[in-house]
Amino acid sequence: MPDYLNAYAQATGHQAPLQASLLDPLFAAMKSGTALPPRAQQAVDVGLTAHTLNDQRENPALWAYYRWVMQHYFAGQTINELSARLIGLAFTSAGLFESDLPQPLSFNPWQAGAAGELPLLAKRAVVLENNGVFILLHRLHPTWPLVLQGGNDFNATYVKLIQRLAERGVEYTYLGDLDSKGIQMAEHFASLLPAAQEKKVLAIQNPERVIGWLTSTLAKSDTARSRRLKVTSPQFEAEMDSVVVTGKFVEQEQLLSDYERLIPAWLANENRREDK
Repeated sequence: MPDYLNAYAQATGHQAPLQASLLDPLFAAMKSGTALPPRAQQAVDVGLTAHTLNDQRENPALWAYYRWVMQHYFAGQTINELSARLIGLAFTSAGLFESDLPQPLSFNPWQAGAAGELPLLAKRAVVLENNGVFILLHRLHPTWPLVLQGGNDFNATYVKLIQRLAERGVEYTYLGDLDSKGIQMAEHFASLLPAAQEKKVLAIQNPERVIGWLTSTLAKSDTARSRRLKVTSPQFEAEMDSVVVTGKFVEQEQLLSDYERLIPAWLANENRREDK
């Protein structure tokens, strides 16, 4: 395998950043054509935070090194990675609506009214904050009913469909990053639904599990991501307290193995049926 660290230093006049060697297994997998998960998952799998390979603000020095290696060693090679870039429409789900079309399905504002009345495959759905986790879980478990939250994108069409499906009896549970912003987004999602739904929204990502994850070896320290943000529900206040007191965060890409254990258990009580 090429000595990327020394090559970078000689070409740029800068020493490779401290964590650069963590990327060696990833570069080796790229070179061999190994199938890779979405980029955020790639970062977490080698011990970095999820945005490291997608956002230069996360770790500027490591980003510069990663981009340099990609440009100088992999520019002519197609990387065998699962893309998390989904069609940029308002509402994206998989395994929720009955359709002969390939999943996932995306609906724009002009389709939302009709989409809300489509036959359903499931009466429970898992809402996922991050694109990469959504598309990877769909690839691994194509029958699971999943809804993409897409970060803080609570657009009008998304809200309309979420609420219409709730009126039709769909129950949601929400999974996202365990940092202050992620907890705040989870509460905002719960606020779109009748108050009685909050317990179901927290069925998996509940205060007890949140503190367990934040005090595990998965958790990483970060004052910015653990600052207190406003939430009002006692359940979400408990989760925010856990983030603030520990001063740590956990990204949902780190929790895939837990999700694969907990999601089927939550879905198990559902009677899948057609709803026209």
